[in-house]
Amino acid sequence: MAGDNVLDMLREKANRLPLTPGVYIMYNSSGKVIYVGKSKALKNRVSQYFNASEKNVKTAKMVSDVRNFEFMLTDTEIEALTLENKLIKLYQPKYNILLKDNKTYPYIKVTVNEPYPRVLFTRKRLSDGAKYFGPYSGAGKAMSIIKTTERAFALPQCKREFPRDIGKERPCIYAQIGQCCAPCSGNVSEQEYKSRFSDVLAFLRGSYNEVKKSLTDQMNYASENLMFETAALMRDRIKTLELLWQKQKILTSPDAEYDIVSIYRSEACSCLALYYVRAGAVMDSDNFVFSAEKISENSEIISFLCDMYSRREYIPSTVVSGIDFSDEDIDTFSSYIKEVCDASVKIRIPQRGELKGLCEMVESNARLHAMQYLADTEKDNAVLVKLAQMLSLEVVPEHIESIDISNYGDDNITAGIISVKNAKLDKKGYRTYKIRSTDVQDDYLSMCEALERRVSHSDEQKLPDLFLLDGGKGHVSVVKELFERLGVDVPVFGMVKDEFHKTRTLTDGENEISIAKEQSVFMLVYKIQEEVHRFTVSRMRSAKSKKLTRSSLEDIRGIGKKKAASLLAHFKTMSALRNASVGEIASVKGISETDAENIVSYFDK
Repeated sequence: MAGDNVLDMLREKANRLPLTPGVYIMYNSSGKVIYVGKSKALKNRVSQYFNASEKNVKTAKMVSDVRNFEFMLTDTEIEALTLENKLIKLYQPKYNILLKDNKTYPYIKVTVNEPYPRVLFTRKRLSDGAKYFGPYSGAGKAMSIIKTTERAFALPQCKREFPRDIGKERPCIYAQIGQCCAPCSGNVSEQEYKSRFSDVLAFLRGSYNEVKKSLTDQMNYASENLMFETAALMRDRIKTLELLWQKQKILTSPDAEYDIVSIYRSEACSCLALYYVRAGAVMDSDNFVFSAEKISENSEIISFLCDMYSRREYIPSTVVSGIDFSDEDIDTFSSYIKEVCDASVKIRIPQRGELKGLCEMVESNARLHAMQYLADTEKDNAVLVKLAQMLSLEVVPEHIESIDISNYGDDNITAGIISVKNAKLDKKGYRTYKIRSTDVQDDYLSMCEALERRVSHSDEQKLPDLFLLDGGKGHVSVVKELFERLGVDVPVFGMVKDEFHKTRTLTDGENEISIAKEQSVFMLVYKIQEEVHRFTVSRMRSAKSKKLTRSSLEDIRGIGKKKAASLLAHFKTMSALRNASVGEIASVKGISETDAENIVSYFDK
C-alpha cells in the first residue's frame, strides 16, 4: 500500500469530491497515468479505493501504486463513459483493459457512395460515406466472407474500376462461368449493378433469412416470367449461401440473432469471450485476454463493451450475458449504445435453460483461451530464462531491442530499431532513424549515431534489458565503447550470420556463443533478426521511393510539389507519365501545355 500519509491525503481528497458524474485519473509516483475510471457519483466511487478494507488483488495492487488523482466533471454518466474511453485510448493506462486501435482490426468496407460499389478489405475505418462491417476476429475470416460475397452475388473479383474501365478490356473467365456480372462489358447499368447491394449489405449484417427471402422472391419472379437463366442464377446464389451457413456452428433456432458474452477470471489472467449468433449460427467470435494486472471488474467490462460496439456497423437488439451485471451497468450500456450508436440494445442475463447453457459454453471457451495464453506465456518466459543463462545476463531480458542498418550505396542510410517484449514483437516500440553523421556507407558510425539518439530519449522510452545488433564483433566493440562513454549499462550482443544468412551464434565482442542446438532460443533470435532486417529495409526503400518521386518531377522546370502530386494522382505511376503524350499530360488539371512539353523533353533526355 501507499504510505499512511499518502493514503490519508488521497482518502481526504476523495471524500471532498462531489456526488456528480465524472471521470477520475490515477497517477503513480512518476506522474504517469496508470488507471482511468468513471462514475455517476465520483465521491462514492473514488473513496471506495482508499476506504474499503477489502479489495481484490488486482485493485489493491493498482491502489498501492497511486500517488495522486485528478478528476473531470461531466453532465451525465454517458458523457463520463465517452470521456473515459477517449482518455483510455490516449494514455493506455497500465491497469485498464484495452481494445486494440482501429487500424489493427480487419473490417469489410462497402463503397456504397460510389457509382459501382466495391467490397474491400481494410484495417482503417474512415468517415468517408462507405459502409463498414466488423471488426472481425482475424484477416482470414474477413477475406473468407469477402470471397463468399463476391461469388454469391456475382461481383467483380478483379482490380478494375468502374465506370472508368468499362469497355477497355473483354470480360474475364469469371464472367464466362457465371461468377461475375461483368460490368466491364458495358451491359450492366449502374442502377442494375447497385440493386444487388441491398442483399449484399443484409448478408454482411448477418441477416441470412432476409437475404434468402429476397433471393427466393427474385428467383420465383424470374421463373414465373420465363426468365429461366436469371432464376438459375438466383438458385445458385441461394445454394452458395446455404453451404456457407452449413459450415457455421448451429446453436439454436434459425431465427435467433444475438451476441453472447461471458468471462473467465483468475489471478493469472482474464479472458472475455463473445460469440456473434446470426440466424441461429455462430458467424464469428472474439476472445480478449487481459494480463494479470488488468482490472476486469464488471464496470470495466461494460466500458470495454461500449467502446467495442461503438466501432461496429451492426449491433443486434439483444446481448445475452453470462456476466452478472448490475442494473446500473445494464442501464449505462443501453443508454450509451442508444445515444452514441442510435441502436436499442438490451442485456439479458439468463438464469436457466438453453441460453444459460450457451453462456456456460462461451465461458468454457474463454477459459480454454486463458489457459492457452498462460501456457504460451510460460513457454516464452522459459525461452527468455534460457537466453539469459546462455549469455550470463544478470536479469531475464523481458525487453529486447535490435538494430540494423540499410542503404543503397551511399544513399538513404537508414537505421531501424525493433522492440520485443516478453518474446513478442512490440510494434509501438519500433523506431526509424535517418542517418545524418555520414554521407558514405559506414555501418559502425551509422549504428552509433542511431543508438546515441535512442539513448537520448530513454526518459520517454525506457531502455531495454538487452540490445541485439545485426552485426559481428566489430559492431559490438564500437557500440560498447559508445555505451561506456554515455554511461549506459545495457548488455550488447551481435547476431553473427552463417553462410545461410541465419544467426547461429551471438557474440559479446570477444567470444561467440552458439545457439544452434537450443531450438527455442534459436527461433527467437532468428525471428528478431528477420524482423529487424525486414523493418529497416522497408523503411529505407520507402525513403528512397519518396526521394526518387520528388526529385524526378520537381527538377523539371515549372513543376513544383502541387503539380507533381497532380501528375502522380492522374497517371498513378512514373512509367505511365513517361509514356504519355504532350496532349495527355496537358489534360491534367493545373498542367499547362508548356509544362507538358517540359515534362516530355525532360524524359526524352
